[in-house]
Amino acid sequence: MPAAPPPHATRPAGVAATVAGRLRIGPVWALVALAVLVQIVYPLIPEAGRTAVTVLSVVVFAAASLADCARVHGYLSALALAVVAGGGGLFVESLGLRTGFPFGEYHYTGTLGPELFGVPVVVPLAWTMMAWPALVVGRTLCTRTVPVVLTAGLALASWDVFLDAQMVAAGHWYWTHPDPGLPLVPGIPLTNYAGWVLVAVVICGALHLALGGGPDGRRSRSTPAAVLYLWTYASSVLAHLAFFALPGSALVGGLLMGAIAIPYGRKVTRATRSRAVAGSDTERG
Repeated sequence: MPAAPPPHATRPAGVAATVAGRLRIGPVWALVALAVLVQIVYPLIPEAGRTAVTVLSVVVFAAASLADCARVHGYLSALALAVVAGGGGLFVESLGLRTGFPFGEYHYTGTLGPELFGVPVVVPLAWTMMAWPALVVGRTLCTRTVPVVLTAGLALASWDVFLDAQMVAAGHWYWTHPDPGLPLVPGIPLTNYAGWVLVAVVICGALHLALGGGPDGRRSRSTPAAVLYLWTYASSVLAHLAFFALPGSALVGGLLMGAIAIPYGRKVTRATRSRAVAGSDTERG
């Protein structure tokens, strides 16, 4: 029988794998930190400079989501995220501008920079930036395909209560017929939210399948995605309440997005504590 290798013989490979993993996640965390920093800066600067920071915030956030998706599932999956969420978002926004379906009749005001097919380029990036964290939320809270997709879609669509209220107040777009709308959130019709739910579920369903979904749906574990989603929720409530003078969307968005973000945050916290306890037990053993 060949002699067993000494205990230290397998360490280099293990160390190399650990270092490689840290190198892969390092740039992702840098992008996540930068996305958070830009969003912190946004409400603190004069209104005249906020549009440029809005665009920068979306670009950095989208880069963080794409990089994290690539880290978890590979570069081709990041490309799928860009095509499904970004391309799908561009298509449906262009369709909406021309037909009023599925969001209602709305118009951009030309303040968000370069446009493609009448849609500011930053808009499909916004779909991209939140589709990945929303899918992670769905895959964390559920296991079967239909619940995963529906939960992910609602996780994405509920964010729009904050997004539209902020962008309409900033003058970046408006609706021709804004009523009827949600209580305390003026200027945005209910058709918009119905359209968001429809499109978000379709995008998240396609993304779930593209990233290895199936009857039992492979779940994605991603702390960076969790930070991005939970930060977006908490910071949106705070910013709308304290900086944007939009208490209505702070309350309504806090309730609607919170219906998913809060259970998700609890589950992530419990999982993190369980892993920490398991790691501590391993060290003692």
